[in-house]
Amino acid sequence: MITSRQLLNVSLAFLILAITGGNPARAASSQKPSKPKRAAAPSQPVDAGRVKAVAAMLPEQPVGGGRPIGERTAWARLAAGGYREHIGPAARDIIKRAETILSQPVPELPDDLYLDFSRTGNRTRWQKVAFERRGRLTWLVLAECLENKGRFLPKMEELIAAFCAEKCWVMPAHDRRLTNFNGTFVDVDLASSALAWNLATTDWLLGDNLGAATRKLLREKVRKFVLDPCLAAYRGTRRLDGWMKTTNNWNAVCLAGVTGAALALLDSREERALFVAAAEQFSKSFLAGFTPDGYCSEGLGYWNYGFGHYVLLSETVCQATGGKLDLFARPEAKAPAEFGARIQIIGGVAPAFADCSVNANPSPEIMWFVNRRLGLGLSAYDKFNAGDEEFTGHWFGFLFESALYSFPNSASQAKRQNSGRDYELGLRTWFDSAGILIGRPAPGSPCRMGVALKGGHNAEHHNHNDVGSYVVVVGKRAVLLDPGAETYTARTFSKDRYVSKLLNSFGHPVPLVAGKLQREGRDAQGKVLRTEFTDRADTLALDIASPYSVPELKRLERTFVYSRDGAGSLTVTDTVEFASPQTFGTALVTLGKWERDDDGILLVSDGGEAVRVEVSVKGGEFAVQAEEIVEDAPVKPTRIGINLTQPVTAATVTLRITPTGKPKL
Repeated sequence: MITSRQLLNVSLAFLILAITGGNPARAASSQKPSKPKRAAAPSQPVDAGRVKAVAAMLPEQPVGGGRPIGERTAWARLAAGGYREHIGPAARDIIKRAETILSQPVPELPDDLYLDFSRTGNRTRWQKVAFERRGRLTWLVLAECLENKGRFLPKMEELIAAFCAEKCWVMPAHDRRLTNFNGTFVDVDLASSALAWNLATTDWLLGDNLGAATRKLLREKVRKFVLDPCLAAYRGTRRLDGWMKTTNNWNAVCLAGVTGAALALLDSREERALFVAAAEQFSKSFLAGFTPDGYCSEGLGYWNYGFGHYVLLSETVCQATGGKLDLFARPEAKAPAEFGARIQIIGGVAPAFADCSVNANPSPEIMWFVNRRLGLGLSAYDKFNAGDEEFTGHWFGFLFESALYSFPNSASQAKRQNSGRDYELGLRTWFDSAGILIGRPAPGSPCRMGVALKGGHNAEHHNHNDVGSYVVVVGKRAVLLDPGAETYTARTFSKDRYVSKLLNSFGHPVPLVAGKLQREGRDAQGKVLRTEFTDRADTLALDIASPYSVPELKRLERTFVYSRDGAGSLTVTDTVEFASPQTFGTALVTLGKWERDDDGILLVSDGGEAVRVEVSVKGGEFAVQAEEIVEDAPVKPTRIGINLTQPVTAATVTLRITPTGKPKL
């Protein structure tokens, strides 16, 4: 049966842009707003010799993902969800969803709505309509391919005509100067490349079932808004777009879209080879954006989005070249591929570091692909059943995703590695290059607590000023956490980014030093002073003084000790020294409730789990002050401030956090 997650995924990959960590507008520097800037013209275009070599790997005719509608055996088998001789429940749900679209008008997308962002900075009003409108194409095409009766074609052609009537395909947030809207320049962005790939896949799957006029118009617009600008850049007659060289998610997402569209649509084998050779060359930048240990500083949501598109890119190229060019097999792709598994704490919970949702978890389809391709033997991700012997359809907001995951691919055809055990990550993951430690209980032990401890620096992709932050998970709940991203607006990617109390250090469980928050910048970093890892406990000591622009600050060290004894515990110790008396405080952050008992112990609960926090101070007394953080965001966390009552020249503040029984709050 198709899952609710998949049914709601009409525009999941787009909606993740707005809320959970797949939003564009982030160049290599975490401070820059909007899309990456166009780079200077290259000294030479994509290597002609490599283009010629790639051309020899490609077929004479364009080929897209999935199987054309005329291959009825493949679609009938997919419709049945296996080898049965009937349409299975997943296919019925697709057809039913498409049937509802038949009676609905195409959502209007007037110019005034596009101009809303340039006037108000609001992204969501245009995105809501545009993504609903664009997401409908997937359902209509899949339903027509499954059923093959022609009844979804008129509405499909009406929708395609509406796309082709738009003045441009880029998002308003990436067109601040309205050059695309006014037709004076054509940028390629996350949204336009995705739409182009969806339309090209539609053309590939349906072929002449679409009217000749519709196919002609579709091809003209895909070339105008996406393929021709890229061809000019790849040939050296136009400057490279910034995403072609940047190291963040834009690179993989846009490369996947433009390359997939080219392979499915362009008749010229030389042109298709140019796109593939360019993707091979420029995607190296995306992989270089991960630290050597595979850490994704953009956060797990962006790993799903960015690396997920790298998977799609690699699989598309692999299929198009008959396996002769496999970008996933690069040695430098292995560590980034394993990030989704290694970032998990316990109970399927991952930290919401950077612009990420507090509910983010690794995409099951990406994890299935990684597990099968790398032979990791992770039993939790072994039975996604996309394109393997069960041949079960898996449907997504993007048509090209459905095509690549639902039909046989390099992962489904890879040999299974049966681990013979449940999925288990081990006691810890230490991202030593990034300064991130994930601590977990020993399997079968009474320990119920896991932690994520963050060093890092304040110029990471989708950066938050959060050096020294941490997450405490009990069972399957992050009782103390990083609250993740705000809803994106023009402010989010402007000079005022850190006005937000969710993005600056106020919204993180880190110190407030002499009344000052952390500053941004690469040199505002957590320097690792000491690590000690044993079966019983993990220790991480950080120098976190540099993020604070406080001349009087002589020393600020934060030491984490995660113990697996009993139910588990985390001890967080801040040691501070000043040249003259200054104020100092730290904080806890939660989405739950809290109280202070008669013994001065803080009790924090959320989702049926709870922790007790014992506070001890050397060098002064402390007071507790809580504040709800209210921003335009999916969550409203509470910051529980633990502040010294008087300025100090030296102090030590220790928080000992342990799981407790069922909360009374």
